[in-house]
Amino acid sequence: MLSSEINMPASATQTAMPVSDTSLTMELLELELSLDGFTTGPEGFAAHVRAAAAAIDGALLFELPASGLVADCDRIAVLRIPKDGSAVMATIFACLEAGGNTIRLEEPDETTADLKNFAEAFVDVLQRI
Repeated sequence: MLSSEINMPASATQTAMPVSDTSLTMELLELELSLDGFTTGPEGFAAHVRAAAAAIDGALLFELPASGLVADCDRIAVLRIPKDGSAVMATIFACLEAGGNTIRLEEPDETTADLKNFAEAFVDVLQRI
């Protein structure tokens, strides 16, 4: 049974993905496993997330300070990843938690809807270029 967090010893880094109406897709699970064990701190956050997303044919769109958008989060990386093994892409967030050594995945919700909309508009502009 999948829970909202992967339980690991306190000394290990853990990545959390909120449980949604749908179960975790293979892409999300693979991304989550790729992000597990992050140890490079804030300086390596974007590079680590970019490499993990590329490994599942996804992409890092941009990264920015969390500025209170997500609780217990210093930086947010906005990712586009394949959805259910198809060509359809989903927008998700990789959040660097306070302290700089833990990355968790979050799906957009009502508090981050504006950021998701901005990301989708960003993709639309890039596709038109």
